[in-house]
Amino acid sequence: MKKLITFTLLLFAMTASSQEINKTTKDEAGKVTGLINICNRTGFKAIPEMQNRYEVEYPAYQPDQTTIEALQPLIKDKKITIVIGTWCGDSQLQVPHFYKMLDALKIQEKDVTLICVDRSKKAENGLIDGMNITNVPTFIFNANGKELGRITESPRESLEKDMLSIFAKK
Repeated sequence: MKKLITFTLLLFAMTASSQEINKTTKDEAGKVTGLINICNRTGFKAIPEMQNRYEVEYPAYQPDQTTIEALQPLIKDKKITIVIGTWCGDSQLQVPHFYKMLDALKIQEKDVTLICVDRSKKAENGLIDGMNITNVPTFIFNANGKELGRITESPRESLEKDMLSIFAKK
């Protein structure tokens, strides 16, 4: 049994690491329409609408410094999963703001998983199965493999204040 679990984990790790990063989707004419599966910020360059919006929204967003300072000690050992649609207006607005906040917090890329979905809010290979994604963007905050909370579509107050509310829960 132990060998079977080890083999399964090894197979999963090999599959996950072999996935193409920043995989694009195309329409019937061959035009790039979006990103799918595991992505990173660099992939936004492939989608003009996403890149253009990122170039405007990222520098314009000013995270609340007091909230950033309050978040700093709470963010240690946390993981974040972001599920977005590069075609989605809310994703195009909120994701650059979120990355500006992550950069202010000095969160490392290894602690953030960015997953892009198609218009039916699906990714390939069951990548988001079981995540209960109803709207995008969805920001999911985890500690020790357990979900602490999420921000779906738009924050209630601001991204950093909503994140502080999630991490401050005891």
